[in-house]
Amino acid sequence: MSAYALTDSSVMIGRSLRHTTRNFDSLFIGIFLPVMLLLLMTTVFGGAVSGTAGDYVTYVVPGVLLLCAGYGASMTAMSVTTDMKEGIVDRFRTMNVLPSAVLTGHVVASVARNLVSVGIVIATAYAIGFRAAAGPLGWLAAIGLIVLLIFAMSWASAAFGLVAKTPEGASSFGFFLLFLPYLSSAFVPIDTLPGWLQPIATAQPFTPLNESIRGLLLGNPIGNSGWAAVAWCLGILVVSGFTASALWRRTRR
Repeated sequence: MSAYALTDSSVMIGRSLRHTTRNFDSLFIGIFLPVMLLLLMTTVFGGAVSGTAGDYVTYVVPGVLLLCAGYGASMTAMSVTTDMKEGIVDRFRTMNVLPSAVLTGHVVASVARNLVSVGIVIATAYAIGFRAAAGPLGWLAAIGLIVLLIFAMSWASAAFGLVAKTPEGASSFGFFLLFLPYLSSAFVPIDTLPGWLQPIATAQPFTPLNESIRGLLLGNPIGNSGWAAVAWCLGILVVSGFTASALWRRTRR
């Protein structure tokens, strides 16, 4: 990447981060909603399903981390749609700004913002009794998977934001990513789900991601779920990146 591209991208990343800190509502939801869900799951439902893995806190934390990452990344869609509707993108196009830097700024800022959210969720989990058996490599691999998921979902959100008519419409992508982890092994074992739902839960991306992160954090073997998780994330990233690029070119006047 040239110095010109790095300069433009860094400016757009800084711009997106400043918008994040000034938008209190989005900041509150993105950071504290996963924490509230973690507390809800462990304090309200933990007793009913504690037999799942001995300690439900240990079982549920990986799923909440994925929910935090996916839902937080979905907020990129609203940011992109807002830029498109307010006309700032048209102004950027009249300036000597690298076109791809605008979307890159949104995506990289999303990764940074959501890593803070993930860190807060992990700190909360430790405060209520979660203990990981992972060593440094296990933690590095688990965080790497989370970053890859955030990066892929942020590009998917950016593509969705380019076709959404309003920021409110763009927010619907977040509801999809908020509920998808519930249809996986994130909160209950798949074999406890209705028979017709089990194949769906097995085939969707959050199940191998969850099994991989849970295994890495608890020091258990992850088998083929790790490769499946990486393949899902890379597939989403490639498709979303090309889609966002094509949609971005179509929005030029």
